[in-house]
Amino acid sequence: MSRRRTTAVAAAATALLLTAAPLPARASDTLPWTGDAAKGANQPYQHGYSTADLLRWTPESDLFGELLRSRVPLEKRVSPQSATQQHPALDPAVENLTLAGDYGNAFFESYQYNNEFSAYLFNFWQYTDYYASWHGMPVEGVPEEMYDPTADWREKWFEFGMLNLPNAGYTNAAHRNGVKSLGTIFFSENDRGTQTYTELLKQDASGDYPVARKLIELARWYGFDGYFINQEEPSVAVADIPRYKQFLKVIKDAGLYVQFYDSVHDTTGARTYQNAFNSLNSPFVRDPQLGDVSDSMFLNYWWNRSRLTSSAAHAKSIGLDPRKVSFAGVEAGMYQFEQPYDLRDNLDANGVPMNAIATLGADFVHADMANKEDDAEQWRAYDRERRWWTGSTTGSATDDAAGWKGIDSYITERSTIGGTVFDTTFNTGHGLEWREKGVISDRAEWSNINVQDKPVTWQWNNTGTLGVDYDYGPDYVKADRFDYQQIGGYQGGSSLVIQGDLTGRNHLKLYRTELRVDTKSTIDLTYRKVSPTDTSTVSAALTFTDDPSTVVTIPVPDSGVQTAGWTTATLDLGAHRGRTIATVGLDVDGATVDDYQVNIGRLTVNDGRKHTPGKPTGLHIRGALTASDELELGWDLAPYDEVAEYAVYDDGRYLGGVYDDVLYVKHFTAGKAEAKGTLELRAIGHDGSVSKPQRLDYDFTRGPGAVTATAAADGTLTVKWRNAGKGTTVDGVAVPDTATEAVLTGRPTDGGHYQVTVEAAKGTPVDFRGEYADTTVEPYPADLVAISGNRYTFHTPATKDWYKLYVEEDGVAKTFATTYSSGAKPYIIRGRTTTVALTVTPVSTTSRLTVTIEDYSGNKATTVIR
Repeated sequence: MSRRRTTAVAAAATALLLTAAPLPARASDTLPWTGDAAKGANQPYQHGYSTADLLRWTPESDLFGELLRSRVPLEKRVSPQSATQQHPALDPAVENLTLAGDYGNAFFESYQYNNEFSAYLFNFWQYTDYYASWHGMPVEGVPEEMYDPTADWREKWFEFGMLNLPNAGYTNAAHRNGVKSLGTIFFSENDRGTQTYTELLKQDASGDYPVARKLIELARWYGFDGYFINQEEPSVAVADIPRYKQFLKVIKDAGLYVQFYDSVHDTTGARTYQNAFNSLNSPFVRDPQLGDVSDSMFLNYWWNRSRLTSSAAHAKSIGLDPRKVSFAGVEAGMYQFEQPYDLRDNLDANGVPMNAIATLGADFVHADMANKEDDAEQWRAYDRERRWWTGSTTGSATDDAAGWKGIDSYITERSTIGGTVFDTTFNTGHGLEWREKGVISDRAEWSNINVQDKPVTWQWNNTGTLGVDYDYGPDYVKADRFDYQQIGGYQGGSSLVIQGDLTGRNHLKLYRTELRVDTKSTIDLTYRKVSPTDTSTVSAALTFTDDPSTVVTIPVPDSGVQTAGWTTATLDLGAHRGRTIATVGLDVDGATVDDYQVNIGRLTVNDGRKHTPGKPTGLHIRGALTASDELELGWDLAPYDEVAEYAVYDDGRYLGGVYDDVLYVKHFTAGKAEAKGTLELRAIGHDGSVSKPQRLDYDFTRGPGAVTATAAADGTLTVKWRNAGKGTTVDGVAVPDTATEAVLTGRPTDGGHYQVTVEAAKGTPVDFRGEYADTTVEPYPADLVAISGNRYTFHTPATKDWYKLYVEEDGVAKTFATTYSSGAKPYIIRGRTTTVALTVTPVSTTSRLTVTIEDYSGNKATTVIR
């Protein structure tokens, strides 16, 4: 079982301010995985961006630019219908933004997927309209060894980006559920060192905003939908306010969503919190001269009923809908279930929210657990998350009724389950094993939100005596209130288990849908009756849009009979042709049965037509990294309306899945550098159907074996491999048949990444990736020093290849204050020197002033300023 440690929240993830002074969040950083779950040598992960990084950025410049894209388009949500809602009186137009971490708040480990069960998997997309990523991410190039997980958070002496992107896997899951995914831009006087909002506002000769254009380009390449902007430096210059709005407008007018934080006074530019939507902050959404410059505002937390009432009124007075524009902020991570501000103060006389709602840190349900990385404790996170969103851990009407009411008391449930087909295997996006049709395909634990099914809409809306849970198999530690036999999933990592003492009718409302019924429509229900044979009956329980208050049940024949394994029943819906299904659920009915248990492994609504994708094409190996037991695959991507997901297998062992044209595999051959087998790529349709496989044979037994390489400062790259062989080539150049080593010359010595390939006459080519030696650093440009009288301001360089600047007057080092009042240093340190400290006054007007730049490799170059 993998373990991780936690520490107090870092500067990179400081909570939004409640007052003019910051309050620390209670959640903890997610520290590096160890053991089997530790980061792979070439595992793709995201990084942060400074403004300088953005201006240099191209899709090719990011090391993992091809491997961290979201490719799932934003799905359309079904029409609201009040009669199906948990709370029919609520207004479905009231929106919600969730600002939170993804799998965790790890600095160098923002992966799409990993081999670890206990990562956080968000499972309540149905109450969310916007998911903004709240994360600390170092800029690209920061050596990971600079991060000491055991040190105080003020001892992180490297640069965090002012921008972090949303996790691509989370964006895919969000889009599948009709949720927009946002990156986050964050400025404060401490958390981003010398980075400042003014860098955003630089204009070109035509008056355009290059950084805004790069933000648009970046979002489109990585497939997310906009930005949450948290501007919390002490002030914005008055002259910059119109330009800041114009900058925002460029992004909004490009079709991206923009939410701004309630932190800038519209006339003075001071960092102030209105705790309401009013004339002093609303111009950052709708400006009287510029028009709409953003989409909405996250209101700071010190609101009350009066302020929220006036917020709604003000929004309406300027022609805006407060349900979509004015977001009442909730500090979830700090106060959790004991909020000092009551969302009921946002309700009008009819019990309907007047303003939208936004939460910061709802991932506390996992992040703030003492043993959050212990597989045996994950059931607590699920209970806490369900309570946060629904007010109940179990679905009981009385459970937690006197405490936290749950977000679903204010936000209606949403769904993208429309059309004529729907398929779910009740896969929450992680597991302790992977099963194919009930048979274990891979025994390794995993987390991959890319393959998460659309969540059960109501978790749980069940009437009767039975309990409901996700069954993750024999190794899962379940809550004490359950006593079911753990059998795991039918397809993937989990199934739905319904268990307890059965008495009479139990109704479990599951999914909000808008599924049209055709003449040949059916429901396929794959189930396993675990408890002994009895007289009970399982039925599909449906309501229709033309009569949503009436539940229509379709019994599963002989469903009271104990099954030896999984079985599938097909239920005919033809009698309801022409109607539209509004909700899908299950009924379990029968006389008193002790210790009843049935597991539901798959539920599919079919329309009788063929939706099976065609056989995939283009399967190839992008990198066979046998020395580190990693693999990268690529293939041709079919349109999303044809393929919901791709699944990859190695001789029948499941390797992973994603809707993308690339896949990274962390443990390919379980450490066996010399192996052979057959890879299979299958396309999965939106009805759960599976294509014929494209196969690709690989054979490392007749190849070079494990390959390694070492780059030297003289421009040579020494490549070594295990097995000599006839016809061997290194990057296409032939070497002697007896060779197991080659020295390549003329390689770069200014850093950068490489991939070298060794190929024998027979067998599969083998690759190695590494970094070239870095022996040079660009001198500090003298024109970066602004001189005013005898005051010298040293602006930080735009190059990414720097770490420190040493400023000396006649050989004596100048000292510079650092953020968080962490003491002065005899150099400017990237990401930690304060902006004010960049200005120095020499002791003498005739002294010699120099600046020496140093990069992460220790290279130095000196520039004489005077």
